[in-house]
Amino acid sequence: MSTSTTASVSTHILDTSVGRPAEGVAVRLAARSGRTADWQALGGSATDADGRCKDLPALPEGTTHVRLDFAVEPYLEESAKKQADAQQDAPANRDSGAFFPEVAITFAVEAGEHYHVPLLLNPFGYSVYRGS
Repeated sequence: MSTSTTASVSTHILDTSVGRPAEGVAVRLAARSGRTADWQALGGSATDADGRCKDLPALPEGTTHVRLDFAVEPYLEESAKKQADAQQDAPANRDSGAFFPEVAITFAVEAGEHYHVPLLLNPFGYSVYRGS
């Protein structure tokens, strides 16, 4: 929850290759106070069955920049395995590894604002935006 002296952050992941939330993706949160300040690791969470992280740590007072690190490789590898198992007779034409093993999103924040940053993910690309 944001206050007049802090911002707040939430996120979720949608796997656009299957049209479903991405469950079990580890997400780490870091913050800094100023462009040249060192990053402070705040902790992390994992996405639930709805693709959401509902328990990300609160941002410290004075935070100006936030970084979300998504460890997507294990999820994408498991997803590719499930799709391959479901299509046993289909020709193997997919790369089994993740092209993007991690996704790091860095953005600026202002005290008193809430920032919802969805990640739209597929095996060979991703997109993010400021949601509501």
